[in-house]
Amino acid sequence: QITFGSIFLGNVPVYEEINRCAGQIVGYKGCIRDFQVNNKELFIIDEALGGRNIENCNVPICDYHPCRNGGTCTSDAENWFCECPKLYSGKLCQFATCDENPCGNGATCFPKSRQDAVCLCPYGRSGILCSDAVNISQPSFSGTDVFGYTSFLAYSTIPNITFYYEFLVKFQLANHHSALQDNLIFFTGQKGQGLNGDDFLVLGLHNGRVVYSYNLGSGTATISSKPLDLTLSIHVIHLGRYLQKGWLKVDDHKNKTVTSPGRLVGLNVFSQFYLGGYHEYIPELLPNGSRFTNGFQGCIFDVQVRTSMNQEFKSPGTPEGHPNSGRSVGQCKDSPCSLIKCRNGGKCIESGSTVYCDCPTGWKGAFCTETVSVCEPEHDPPHLCKQGGTCVPLPDSYACHCPLGTTGTYCEQG
Repeated sequence: QITFGSIFLGNVPVYEEINRCAGQIVGYKGCIRDFQVNNKELFIIDEALGGRNIENCNVPICDYHPCRNGGTCTSDAENWFCECPKLYSGKLCQFATCDENPCGNGATCFPKSRQDAVCLCPYGRSGILCSDAVNISQPSFSGTDVFGYTSFLAYSTIPNITFYYEFLVKFQLANHHSALQDNLIFFTGQKGQGLNGDDFLVLGLHNGRVVYSYNLGSGTATISSKPLDLTLSIHVIHLGRYLQKGWLKVDDHKNKTVTSPGRLVGLNVFSQFYLGGYHEYIPELLPNGSRFTNGFQGCIFDVQVRTSMNQEFKSPGTPEGHPNSGRSVGQCKDSPCSLIKCRNGGKCIESGSTVYCDCPTGWKGAFCTETVSVCEPEHDPPHLCKQGGTCVPLPDSYACHCPLGTTGTYCEQG
């Protein structure tokens, strides 16, 4: 119980004494986060005059044991997290770590297995370890890779697009089926938290059509084009907005217009201008109405923008045309796999500038040149040591070293 003058929060002392005599204690059991009286917020701890039997409220998520691979769950009043053992990382300790990070030049290290890592290359770099420089004049995007990351370029925030903007975009699709399903072309806006009022500007592809949406803070306006003519090798998009009114023209289609709902007329964005994908690979982090489940697949030849009818079109970025950062973006029509030879049946996988060997069962390493020991977790079939027995490889097989209290070939006996 906590007292605020004559206000008691949780329980009333005299009632507690009466109920104690009757063999029953009645009082609130649980967590109270916010407390208001006559529209005035009372700070539960700082403004209390007294109290007893009060402790910090823990988020009960740890009761569900979310941490994997031996991780320890810890929570406080606001959040929870997993303390991971040495081999693992991630929110749930679900990934093996890149402790011995082989990647260079600011690449993102991703654990392909407990032994092997994949280097997701930053803008301007390519190769197994992202050690090769690559000149990119026509960026190639590969959508979302098997690890859940999108390829993207990030430019500095485009200034002065509050009331007027025009964009010109030219692109070529890499795969007509998957590239037309639900794919982001570009995005700028406020970072979303599942809210409807976040300002944003987004362009993408959905079910074979170009989709252009924006929100000025009072509702989303959306224009969808006719289905793209897939006999065209290059598609051209011209879009714009003045105050609430937006327009979209795709290839030789007729111009389409829309007016945003509500009374707000200004677009207020704070994020960088993302092309092809986005840094946060979880779509739910983007505002409602701007989410595409995949990144762009193909080449974007040209992006031009102007924020006044009296201006010339210019490329985004500071200096002009230069991105601040990027990931897994290659040069159009170049294949990094042409420089990589995977061994022992391994298959070369490329994702923009990122490239790695997908090894068959029994092989590992950057080029699939190392054998997988029978005692390693990746071996198929796995070893049969039970009850905490340690697998020890032998020239033609393996042996199980049994812990105290167990015996047998596989430590299966007590």
